[in-house]
Amino acid sequence: MTRPGECHLPRGAAANGPFAVDVAMGYPSLRVLDLAPGASHVLDTGDEEVIVLPLAGAATVDCEGQSIALAGRADVFARVPDFCYLPRGVTATLTSTAGGRFALCGAPALRDLPVRYGPAADVPVELRGAGGCSRQVNNLAAAGGFECDRLIVVEVLTPGGNWSSYPPHKHDEHTATESELEEIYYFGVRGGGVGYQRVYGTAERPIDVLAEVRDGDVVLVPHGWHGPSIAAPGYDLYYLNVMAGPAPERAWRICDDPDHAWIRDTWADQPADPRLPLTGGA
Repeated sequence: MTRPGECHLPRGAAANGPFAVDVAMGYPSLRVLDLAPGASHVLDTGDEEVIVLPLAGAATVDCEGQSIALAGRADVFARVPDFCYLPRGVTATLTSTAGGRFALCGAPALRDLPVRYGPAADVPVELRGAGGCSRQVNNLAAAGGFECDRLIVVEVLTPGGNWSSYPPHKHDEHTATESELEEIYYFGVRGGGVGYQRVYGTAERPIDVLAEVRDGDVVLVPHGWHGPSIAAPGYDLYYLNVMAGPAPERAWRICDDPDHAWIRDTWADQPADPRLPLTGGA
């Protein structure tokens, strides 16, 4: 069985040099880079494709003769972000005039795609669920959207008191109705509060996590049902999802826990939470 401490990494537990977070699963990886004002960082992508995503602050990404200015944001609740895609086998320099925090989301790539800018205005924003299960999903590089080879990156924002990643679902098998994807959750909590994350498995593949999460925490989901992600009343919850798996097909197919799948049927008669969207537009 995977123990909670192996999957829940409190803020600082996965720090490494300039990275506030430096974690890698079999397929997805996440590094969270802190840059001081005027500082730069040289990134070699190696065998990974990488999405550079501002969590707080702005930056310039210089790579392959291109200079891409990321407008960024004050924090993850301020607005939908822009981002930059880097292919495998390149060297890029990130520079931030005013300093900031940047997520480097990666996955092993089999194809060479070009360096590209992802404007905030082009990010599809989805209001998912209803009532107390309402949340906002920023589909930055969702399957079927912005092109990557294997990497899937989305953001979810949940108003205080609501549940997201609910009903609990999984994506750990390669079938016609399910994708095999490992997943990294990186959390932000507005106002210094807490949230909660549940991950549980089956008799054949056990896992058991019930974590109190705070700003900067990470939860790894190698397999199993995950959800709910609970925003405590009074504290809006953010999480960055980084997913990838072994299949050459880039797809996000999920299977709800059959004990709780009926919850979806209750949404038809409920409005979305009027607090959504939590962020401003591009």
